[in-house]
Amino acid sequence: MLSATYPLPRLRLPAKPTAWRYLVRMMLARPGLLAVSAISGALWSLPIALLPVAIGRGIDAIGRGDGDSVWLWGLAAAGLGIAQTIAGTVQHFASYGCWIHGAGVTQRLATEHAAKLGANLRDTTTTGDVVAITTSDINPIGDSFEVLGRAFGSLIAFIVCATALLTTSPLLGMVALIGVPLAVVGIGPLLKPLEKRQTKQREEKTDVNALAADIVSGLRILRGVGGEKQFLDRFRRSSQRVRAAGVQVGRSEAWLAAAEVALPGLVTVVITWLGAQLAINGTIGVGELITFYGVSVFLVIPVTTATEFAGVLSAALVSARKVCKLLSTERTLAEPEHPVSLPEGPLDLYDETSGIKAEAGKLTVIDVGADAEAVASRMARFTDPEEPALVGGVPVDQVSLGELRRRVVFAHNQDIWFSGVLREQVTPAEPGDVEIAEALYAADADDIVDALPHGVDEVIGERGREVSGGQRQRLNLARALATDADVLLLDEPTSAVDAHTEARITERVAKLRRGKTTVVFSQSPLWTHVADVVVSTKVPA
Repeated sequence: MLSATYPLPRLRLPAKPTAWRYLVRMMLARPGLLAVSAISGALWSLPIALLPVAIGRGIDAIGRGDGDSVWLWGLAAAGLGIAQTIAGTVQHFASYGCWIHGAGVTQRLATEHAAKLGANLRDTTTTGDVVAITTSDINPIGDSFEVLGRAFGSLIAFIVCATALLTTSPLLGMVALIGVPLAVVGIGPLLKPLEKRQTKQREEKTDVNALAADIVSGLRILRGVGGEKQFLDRFRRSSQRVRAAGVQVGRSEAWLAAAEVALPGLVTVVITWLGAQLAINGTIGVGELITFYGVSVFLVIPVTTATEFAGVLSAALVSARKVCKLLSTERTLAEPEHPVSLPEGPLDLYDETSGIKAEAGKLTVIDVGADAEAVASRMARFTDPEEPALVGGVPVDQVSLGELRRRVVFAHNQDIWFSGVLREQVTPAEPGDVEIAEALYAADADDIVDALPHGVDEVIGERGREVSGGQRQRLNLARALATDADVLLLDEPTSAVDAHTEARITERVAKLRRGKTTVVFSQSPLWTHVADVVVSTKVPA
């Protein structure tokens, strides 16, 4: 993750944040950083604006034969160059810090909120949307913060330049004061089509990301059924739509770039032409003409910066809307207003809907066929039925989700793996009394680890593609056992292994979990053989 050690500022967002509110709150979250960027941006722009003035005055001094003034203005020009160098260095660091703030905090907020949504994430958004936010959308948001300092500096420098022109020649000053804002305003009509096309491109990127994720996750199945060509064709068509949307965005950006050059260039031409006429008429001197020309050329910078800021702000608003949409999603499982703590020690379970009960401290095997996942989801509160299940005599919807997830673990046999070191993926966030080696042994997964080049320190790829389905299932079971949870719900934990392996696993799990509540949803007689209690019933519809 970007800038994992970057301190996350306090950012209080409304329940339904808008794109503008989000960007403003992000700015206000680091006022010191933005102040440094703005001040250094002004100190960087001002020397550029004042340098033509110093050079023009020096040339006038040469014309008058005033050697002392020539040295004075020469030193002033050198000082301005040094000041610009120092301020530019500070501004570079500050603007990069602003970029990290905008992009890094956005990425972390989105990632943390996605983690809080947990199992509800897939019901509220798509994989492509989350991927696009944490990879693509952070860039324009970061860019909008990066350009803030330069935009402020350019505004200050423009005011100084216009003031200098007004004091020397009111005509030229008025041309600058009127022409430059008009040039900026003239860019406005180009922004709306750009934002619309950027939104379209963003939607197409989401679709292609989601399709790519589906293809990667189901690659083995695709190869098994011979569906590679069909999905390849779909991916090509989706990619072409992204390309076409990108071309449209490129056209709008090209018009914006053309306006960025043409409009301030027109102002420069007018000021230079008027200055030349005034010089011919003797109203201003040669040095003042050079000053006017240099200042008019500088005026390109404020307009260019304003254009850049308008462009990145347009893209940032598109991305911020997607971020706000994600941050606005809420968990379908609400936290209780007054949480009730679970009793200490082993806990019993009771599902009000089906009438199924699992006794505390015992291994209960439940055979309910296809309804197993629904029963387990109610017991672990991954769904909220009208009649909540009971854990230790407490309704699950009255227990804080943090405590419930820590003490009641539901391990599905299709739980996914992320890319990372095996040891880190098996080790729970809050380790209990069960060692990793014990969990691997109980799941009969120690032979898998022994076959890996680096053992438990081996890097496992996303979704555990390096191992077979049966091996991945055993590693899933080891990960669940390592939590040492007070209540462990296992959904068909050995459906993909052979009978001999399953027999070893059932014996070892029963021994490891003795004295703790363990519920196994399975139709296997090997699990029934080691169970303390067997429940076989038909769940009411």
